[in-house]
Amino acid sequence: MTSSIRPGGHPPSVPAMTDELVRELERVRAENRQLERALVSHATVDRAIGVLTVLGRISPDDGFTVLREISQHTNIRLSAVAEHLLAHARGAALPDVLLGELHAALARHADPRARP
Repeated sequence: MTSSIRPGGHPPSVPAMTDELVRELERVRAENRQLERALVSHATVDRAIGVLTVLGRISPDDGFTVLREISQHTNIRLSAVAEHLLAHARGAALPDVLLGELHAALARHADPRARP
């Protein structure tokens, strides 16, 4: 158990404790916001992987690899690529740079048995 007594035998002052609590609350709130953004981003990426598995007739693992490769080759954040793919699945046009990389990545990961 930790003691709230400072070296020298004096308890911390109320303002000092309040300042520490305020800083900790701010840190926890910032961490919470970061975790919320990560959760939303993860869900978006998962849905985009689902789209890729259907469109490309590939496994979920390959879907993630395709998504990652598109992101790396275009220098666009993975979550942004995922958002574009989800919009494309709903009928939006896919930017040309992403469309080209999508076709190239799907070709690299397509099941050879599925080719005509």
